[in-house]
Amino acid sequence: MKFLRRGDAAGSNDLAEEAPAAETDGSTAHVAATAGKGRPTPKRRDAEGRRRGPVAPAPMTQKEARARRKATRGSKADRKVAAAERRAAAADRRARMAAGEDQYLPARDRGPVRAYVRDLVDARRNLVGLFMPLALLLIVAMFLNPAVQIYVTLAMLVMMVFMAGEGVVLGRIINRRVRERFPASTNSSMQLGWYAFVRASQIRRMRMPKPRVNPGDSI
Repeated sequence: MKFLRRGDAAGSNDLAEEAPAAETDGSTAHVAATAGKGRPTPKRRDAEGRRRGPVAPAPMTQKEARARRKATRGSKADRKVAAAERRAAAADRRARMAAGEDQYLPARDRGPVRAYVRDLVDARRNLVGLFMPLALLLIVAMFLNPAVQIYVTLAMLVMMVFMAGEGVVLGRIINRRVRERFPASTNSSMQLGWYAFVRASQIRRMRMPKPRVNPGDSI
């Protein structure tokens, strides 16, 4: 165990006296460097309030609230004009999307590759496109005559097998044609095959964008 001698104790006292002095000098220099602002920093709430301007007080009664809503909505004629403009804009967007304009299409339908896949599908007569109407017809027949339920179930299974087989064949055809036309395409085979299958399974007149080729056309 090491004991401090008298000289060491005196030295430590001198160091202890010098340390606060150094700290005091540093803090004084820091205060001197940061001084000069002359005003307190405004609160965020006050600064935002000055930017936004005065805020209207909350309505005291329901009648006042209704009157304020009516004033902000405008007149009945203005609302009719605004509603007509919104309907016209929505109809214009739907028409442009149905026509296949790229900027109005969803992200999954954009690009020349997807447009080419749609044309390939629309130019074919796909058996899978008959699945939905035939399935609906079989379900209705099952409810009309419960005795045919077994035959309906069997027919549905056969249709699903044919649909899966045609989906595989269609996916291979689509991927081969896309690789020939767009060799730099980054779309995977699964993405293109599934996109073509979903397009082919829809009823032709319900497809969106609308088909721009007829069945049997060469693409």
